[in-house]
Amino acid sequence: MTSTQLIGLLILSATLLDCSPPVKESFRDQFVPIPQRIPVEPGLLDEASGLAASQTIAGHFWVNEDSGNPAQLNLLATNGTLAGRIPIPGISNRDWEEIAIGPGPQAGVSYLYIGDIGDNQSQNEMNYVFRLAEPKSLSEAVGPVDRISFRYADGARDAEALLVDPQSNDIWIVTKGEARVRLYHLPYPQSVSTVNTATFMGDLPLTMVTAGSISPKGEEILLKTYLGVYYWRRYTGESIGDCLLKTTPTQLNYLLEPQGEAIAFDQSDSGFYTLSERSNAPAVTLNYYKHR
Repeated sequence: MTSTQLIGLLILSATLLDCSPPVKESFRDQFVPIPQRIPVEPGLLDEASGLAASQTIAGHFWVNEDSGNPAQLNLLATNGTLAGRIPIPGISNRDWEEIAIGPGPQAGVSYLYIGDIGDNQSQNEMNYVFRLAEPKSLSEAVGPVDRISFRYADGARDAEALLVDPQSNDIWIVTKGEARVRLYHLPYPQSVSTVNTATFMGDLPLTMVTAGSISPKGEEILLKTYLGVYYWRRYTGESIGDCLLKTTPTQLNYLLEPQGEAIAFDQSDSGFYTLSERSNAPAVTLNYYKHR
């Protein structure tokens, strides 16, 4: 995305948000208002689109970059240094816009979910979520990669937010650019041999959603736009859909980033991090909002 395109989108986003219902303030102070800012090594992660806290390598995050970059994952330490990269064999990076961590087919195994779900022109008939067991080190060989192919039930969509429910293994996708973004559901078990259908569940009072994250226990949900971060508290017995669609979100304090497209709860559920693309900014920081 060019700087001109981004400016236009931000103006559109601000205009659309002015028409959205007010968001709650009840959980606004759950996190510190000013984040800890950790400089990221320049020139190594210029197009970060997704962020997920590793469950197998303490103190690190998996970061994916979007279209035009190799089919690889980057391992970023919480001190802002790049520990290394792991190529993902057998697949391509058409437009990787998100990464999530959650359970999967084998009990007790942490899985990475890579969302090849970007579609700026809303014209892709097929979308993909790639699922693989999370490596325990940079030297570990990447195992088999499951390809979860899907179509939206009601036509092509552009999306950058993907959630994996740690309680049910369901996949949830939030679209990006509508005046009210749309929520879609891929229930577990997702087929890896046939094309799945992502079912439309409802719309949300947000626009320009660029990322999402769910806490390790599945009790808190974040969605990020270019201009803000929105928070839901999920209660016992609620599905992700129930929580997002039936509860008004809380808008959290958020330090505006140049092109913020990534968000993730940390491994211990003590707070969340954000990360942006470099765009034309002179520097990028990993930003930590600690739970109070």
